[in-house]
Amino acid sequence: MEKSYDVAIIGSGPGGYVAAIRAAQLNLKTVLIERERLGGICLNWGCIPTKALLKNAEVYSTLKHAKDFGFSIENISFDFSKIIERSRKVAETNSKGVEFLMRKNKIDVVFGEATLYGTSEIGVTAQDGKTSEIKAKHIIIATGGRPRSIPNVKFDGEHIIEYRKAMTLTKQPESMIIIGAGAIGVEFAYFYNEMGTKVTLVEMLEHILPIEDKEITDLLTKNFKRNKIDIHTSTKVESVKKKGKGVEVELSGNGKTKVVKADTALVAVGIQGNVEHLGLEDVGVKVERGFIPVNQWYETNIKGIYAIGDITGPPLLAHVASHEGIVCIEKIAGIETHPIDYDAIPGCTYSQPQVASIGITEEKAKESGYDIQIGRFPYAASGKARAIGERDGLVKLIFNKKYGELLGAHIIGAEATELIAELGIAKTLESTPLELSKTMHAHPTLSEMIMEAAAAARGEAIHI
Repeated sequence: MEKSYDVAIIGSGPGGYVAAIRAAQLNLKTVLIERERLGGICLNWGCIPTKALLKNAEVYSTLKHAKDFGFSIENISFDFSKIIERSRKVAETNSKGVEFLMRKNKIDVVFGEATLYGTSEIGVTAQDGKTSEIKAKHIIIATGGRPRSIPNVKFDGEHIIEYRKAMTLTKQPESMIIIGAGAIGVEFAYFYNEMGTKVTLVEMLEHILPIEDKEITDLLTKNFKRNKIDIHTSTKVESVKKKGKGVEVELSGNGKTKVVKADTALVAVGIQGNVEHLGLEDVGVKVERGFIPVNQWYETNIKGIYAIGDITGPPLLAHVASHEGIVCIEKIAGIETHPIDYDAIPGCTYSQPQVASIGITEEKAKESGYDIQIGRFPYAASGKARAIGERDGLVKLIFNKKYGELLGAHIIGAEATELIAELGIAKTLESTPLELSKTMHAHPTLSEMIMEAAAAARGEAIHI
C-alpha cells in the first residue's frame, strides 16, 4: 500500500534522524527509512561506541599511574570482552534513544532497503522480501559512508579488518598495524596501545592527523612515540598479506622497503559514500568519485532530491551531517535559514592527549597570504592542568594581524574536544585577541589557557 509524505529520508544516522525531527517540528509529514539500526554508523559503530572504548583506555591509564595521586593499586587487570560489551551496551542505549525520539515526534519509521523509483517515489524492500511504496514531495538521501580499502587489499574480518570489526574483536591482538593516521587510525592506535597491544601506525603523508596544524601533530607524535607506538610517516603500503596466524605489511618510504609483521592489520584510510543500490542512475542523480554533489541547500541536480552528510563527501563528521539536515529541512519548509560556514567546522580526535581545532592551520594561513599573530599557552603553565595531572598540551590561536579576527584555533591536551566550543563561538563572532583576553575566565580552569593564549598574541600573557 502506497503512503504519501512531505519528506522521506533514507538513512537514520546523525544527518537523517536529526533532519526527520526538524521536519516534524515544522509540521512536515515525515518518514525515515533505515536498512539496519536507528542511529546509523555514528551511534552504533562509530562516534559513540568508540568513545566508550577510549574512556576505558583512559581509566586504565589513570589506574596504572595511581601512585602519582597517592594511591597504591596492585595487580591491575581487565577483561577485554567486558570492555567490548560495555561499548556495545552504550551504543544500544543510544539507538533506543533515537527510537524514542521518533515516537515522540510522530515520525514513521520503515525498515528495509530503499530504491528510488522516480523523483518522488521510493520502493522499500523489507528483510522478508516484501516491498512497500512511499511517495514524497521531497526525498533526502542520508545513507552515509563505509570504510574504504587500499588497492588489492580485501577485508577478511579476522586479520585484515576495518574500524567496525576493530571495536568488536573477541580477543585482543598482541600486535596491530594501523594503516592510515587520520582521526580513526589515531584513536584506535591510542586505545589498543594503552590496553597493551604493540601498535605500528602508518601514514602516507608527512605527519599523522594530516589535516591538523603541524606543530600540534608534532607534539602528538612525540607523545605517541614516548608511549611506544611505532610511527611511520611519508610511508606507502605496498602490500598486505595474510601470513599464518597474522599479517605481513610491506612498507616503502625514503627509498627503503620494510616488512612489518603483526597479528592484525586495521585499514583506516578513509570513507566512501554508500551510493550503490539506491537507483540514483535511474533517476539521473549525479555521482562524482563515490559522492553526491549538492549546492549550499543540499539539492542534487534533480529537483526534489537532496543529499546530506557523508554521502556528499568531506568533511565526514557527524555534527556536520546534523547541521546539514537542519538547514536542508528549513530550506524545504521555506523558513529563514543560513548556509553552513565550512571554514568554522570543529574537528576532534579523542585520543589521549586529545586534539581539537577550528579554522585554518598556521601553514594554511601563511599559504593564503595572511599576516598573522600567534598566541600560545602550554598546559604545563596552567595551575588546573598541573592539579589534575595533565601537563602535556598546548593552546594555539592564530589571528589575522590586520583586522584581528580569529583565523584558527588548535588545542592538544586534556579536554581539548570540550574547550574548542568556546573558540567556535569566538570565530563565529570574529573575536579578536583583545576581546578574548579581556573576557574573564574562572580560576582555576583549563579554559583560562584560551584567555592566556589570546593575551600572548598581544605580548601580554601573565603566566608565561
